Amino acid sequence: MTTGSSVEPGVIDLLGFLACAELDAFFRLADDAAAAPTLRAKGRLAALAAAEQEHYQEIRSRLADLGVDPEEAMAPFVDVLDRWRTRTRPQSWTERLVKVYVADGIAGDFYAKVAAFADDETRALVEGVLSEAGRADFVAAAVREALEEDPKAAGRLALWARRLVGEALSQAQEVAVDRPALAALLARGTGQGAGDGTDPSGVGDLAAVSRMFASLTEGHTGRLRAMGLTE
Repeated sequence: MTTGSSVEPGVIDLLGFLACAELDAFFRLADDAAAAPTLRAKGRLAALAAAEQEHYQEIRSRLADLGVDPEEAMAPFVDVLDRWRTRTRPQSWTERLVKVYVADGIAGDFYAKVAAFADDETRALVEGVLSEAGRADFVAAAVREALEEDPKAAGRLALWARRLVGEALSQAQEVAVDRPALAALLARGTGQGAGDGTDPSGVGDLAAVSRMFASLTEGHTGRLRAMGLTE
């Protein structure tokens, strides 16, 4: 990987993963906007897509400032996000909405974890992304409106939301296994693992990362409630 800085590999992996995820979210939300049944929904989802594109450009610029080729940093994460997209293909408009809300929520929780232990400049970048976390509240309202028209859909959508969380955690853990430098960085941030590369097996790092990813489910019940769903 082309780099002109001494930044640690885990930070580069982290930024590459985030950049790839933001670009993926842009395309996903653009597709959702095109499929939206009303002009209002089209406009709001298009605005979300535009925000994701801005975030992608900011993270890409950060990588370039570090002397890293952004596309090289992103490349290791393309396949895992493609698999996430394939495994979580929505079958209805309401499933699209739930996916937007749940995926954005998990991403926001993950960014918050990152912000706790990233370097100052990266932390400021992540906090800037998180400052727009309330922008998708209208999605939860749209799900509640859909449930008023079809209350029987609540159980199916709750199961769909649970599946989304499970798939997201599975894919994130797969990334941690494939990218030991990222696993070490995340483990150090949890304060529960070695996170310093001294464990050649990486088992301690992965155990700590698994606990960190499991903690991301803590906000799931609240997100279900916001959409009018229950466990």
